Amino acid sequence: MQPLIDHARAHGQRPEKFARLAEGQSPQVLFITCSDSRVVPALITGARPGELFELRTAGNIVPPYTSELPTSEAATVEYAVEVLGVRDVVVCGHSHCGAVGALVRGDDLTAVPAVRDWLAHAAPEPRAADADDPAVADAVQNHVLAQLLRLRSYPCVEQRLATGRLRLHGWYYEVHTGAVREHRTATDTFEAL
Repeated sequence: MQPLIDHARAHGQRPEKFARLAEGQSPQVLFITCSDSRVVPALITGARPGELFELRTAGNIVPPYTSELPTSEAATVEYAVEVLGVRDVVVCGHSHCGAVGALVRGDDLTAVPAVRDWLAHAAPEPRAADADDPAVADAVQNHVLAQLLRLRSYPCVEQRLATGRLRLHGWYYEVHTGAVREHRTATDTFEAL
């Protein structure tokens, strides 16, 4: 913890470096990804402060939209699309994902009921060619596509897609290589960016 504290102390030593951030934000991209500590959107994309609007959830799950019981995730998506006017949304899954791996393997999650209940939002359960693969690549990629489909059901996303003011992207990040692949609809495969 101490190295993090030391960095946080040094971080604010040059306030002039951050002054323009007080003027507001105008990110062009909403980046939805997993809470996993190995997945760092700014590191992956090279984004600077103010360039990415982030939504991090366990397993990069986009829960079903419901107006009766709004979620933090729905509020974040709606704010990014309607208020900030992002032009692109990336749903980025990653190799070695504990959440997707637990679903694929059918792990007993009774000891972590909040996790178990959250992962129920991932339905349909991700398919995997090889459930014993620690990277769970196939399952994560299928999961990303399911979350993109779910995202399309959000009214603000549906409307912006229909008018061509929003684009959706499915990414797969390999934590063990740093490689990023994007889903190509023409071939229905994840290919290098």
